[in-house]
Amino acid sequence: MLGSTFKMLKFARLTLITLLLAAATGCVTTMSAGGSEADLDSAMRTYVQLGLGYLRAGNRDSARMNFQKALEINSRSPGAHDGMALLYQLEAMDELAEEHFKKAIRADRNYSRARNNYGSFLYEKGRFKEAYEQFEKAASNLDYEGRPIALVNLGRTALKLGDIDRAESTFKHALALDSKLTIAMVELADVYFTKENYPEAKKYLDMYGQNTRHSPRSLWLGIRLERIFGNRDKEASYALALKNLHPYSQEYLQYKQSLAP
Repeated sequence: MLGSTFKMLKFARLTLITLLLAAATGCVTTMSAGGSEADLDSAMRTYVQLGLGYLRAGNRDSARMNFQKALEINSRSPGAHDGMALLYQLEAMDELAEEHFKKAIRADRNYSRARNNYGSFLYEKGRFKEAYEQFEKAASNLDYEGRPIALVNLGRTALKLGDIDRAESTFKHALALDSKLTIAMVELADVYFTKENYPEAKKYLDMYGQNTRHSPRSLWLGIRLERIFGNRDKEASYALALKNLHPYSQEYLQYKQSLAP
C-alpha cells in the first residue's frame, strides 16, 4: 500500500521550510564531524523526511541522495532503509527493496512503519502468510500512528487467507481507532455482503457514502444491495453514477453483464 503510506506523511513546518531551502540552494548542509549526537540524529531525521518528500513528489534522484546522506550518518537508520526500500520498490528492483525492508526491521524491530510497508510489498507479491505476519506485528504496536491502516491491511490479508471472521473483527478494530477511516467502512460492507448480512452491509455502505465519494467498488456493491432490498430507484441511482463517473471500470462491466438475460 504505497499510496496509503505516502498519504499518511505529514510534514512539520520546519521540514517544509528546509525543503524549500534545499531546493533554493541545491544542497543540504552536512553536519561537521564535531557535531553533537543530537545534532547528527536531527540531521539524519531531516534527510529521511526530505527523502520521503522528494519520493512523494516523484523526484527519485533527490530522494535517493537524501536517504544515502542519512545512511552516511547512521548506516542502521531504519527510516533511511525503509525509504530506500520504497524507492527500489517503485523502480521494480524487488530484491533490493526486500533487502532494505529487512535491514530497517533488523535495525529496529518496533519500527512498525517499515513492517507495514514490507507487508504491503509482500501482499503485492502474493506472499500473504508473510504479509500477515508483518501487518500483525505492526498493528500490535500501540504507539504506531499508522495502526488503523495496518489493521485494514491485516484484515485484507486475512480475507486472502480465507479467514473472514478475523477480517471482520480487524476492520471493526480499525474503525474503532479511526471513526473516519472510510476504507474500513467499505471493507466491512463487503464482508457483511459476503456473509449475507445485508442490513449491516447497507449500514456500513451508507456510512461510507456519507464520509467520502463513492468508488466504482462501492457503487457496484450499492447496486447489488439495493437490488436485494428491491429499492429500484436507489439501484438506478447507483447505476447511473457508475455509468457516468466510471464507464470504463471493471465494476461497470460487471453491472452490464448482470443485466444480460
